[in-house]
Amino acid sequence: MAVQNADILPYLLGVGAFVMLLLNPIYSWLASQRNLRGVLVGCYSFFILNLLAFIVLWEFFELSSAVWLSQIFYVWCNVYSFFVVSIFWVVIINLFRGEGAANVFGVIAAGGSLGAFLGSEISKQLASTFNESGIIFFTLISILFLIFALLVGLTLLKRFISLEGINQASGGTSFDAFKNLISSSQIRSIGMYMYLWTAMMTIHWVTSINIVNEWSSDGGNRIIFFSKIEQTVTILTLFTQFFLTSAIIRFAGPKSILMLYGFLFIAAFIGYYINPSIGYVFVITIVLRLFEYGINKPTREVVFSYLKKTDRYKSTVMVDTFFVRMGDFSGSGFVLLSKSAGLVFSQVPLLAIPFAGFLALLGFKIPPKERISS
Repeated sequence: MAVQNADILPYLLGVGAFVMLLLNPIYSWLASQRNLRGVLVGCYSFFILNLLAFIVLWEFFELSSAVWLSQIFYVWCNVYSFFVVSIFWVVIINLFRGEGAANVFGVIAAGGSLGAFLGSEISKQLASTFNESGIIFFTLISILFLIFALLVGLTLLKRFISLEGINQASGGTSFDAFKNLISSSQIRSIGMYMYLWTAMMTIHWVTSINIVNEWSSDGGNRIIFFSKIEQTVTILTLFTQFFLTSAIIRFAGPKSILMLYGFLFIAAFIGYYINPSIGYVFVITIVLRLFEYGINKPTREVVFSYLKKTDRYKSTVMVDTFFVRMGDFSGSGFVLLSKSAGLVFSQVPLLAIPFAGFLALLGFKIPPKERISS
């Protein structure tokens, strides 16, 4: 769908960012009124009902070929994917905190990698049905897995029933996440970091989509190509998460890891200028995603686990959804403006190098003062 709507992608991402902005106060209200169990049930049930609604629109109202519905679904998919993952981490950083988090977040994140491998394998097997049946099979399977995730989450919370404050709501108001951006310099730095790294990743993504688009116009081939990337990333990430992540976080420390992201993007953008090929897309996408899922994401969650309760519930979701989506919108807009100025798409990433440098600087500022050790 992203490739299909490539010409208007920046606008769709802008709409997605606006929807994220509207949903955050609603989510914050829920988090103010409900404990972790209520937050999990409320959010996941909402998205399950959404998926069922889309199936009704496609099948019973025969809107499967409506371009406007595919665009709405694309926006919704972005909201869905960010909120579902963010709520998962809200649960985790409230159950595992501080120094203990550094020891377990890599292994916990490995569960996500296994899920990504299974999801990409299912997508690859269903690729041949895409042109005839659309995404109906993808959607039905998503519903089943999301229901299962909800049940597992509730079981996990039962095991931590004795944890202090676990059955209490975070309190506060619907706009705490916005207030904390103003009052906390660390939250502002975290928000800006999330915004910039997502913008950098989107510049990489939009650039790669142009290369993929020139390589093949067949939707099934693209699904298989992206599935191969996903599965390669998963195998490498699983090894890293199980055996290396905790040791890397303790040895290098959050500051060095968060800073490294900026330098990695600088190298990636120079590579797009030198070698804009489908092979390079395959390799650099794997490298960036491996670093994100295997090292940087668990490190950020360790930092989040040190935040006060209101920020763990609300500010983390704000930066994981709205700031990330704004980064996507800005990154795609940056590419659009650069191409409008007459630049070749392989030259556009070079202009983003100064922003990648600023990302490294923010990484230096974010980590908590507490020492992360074993």
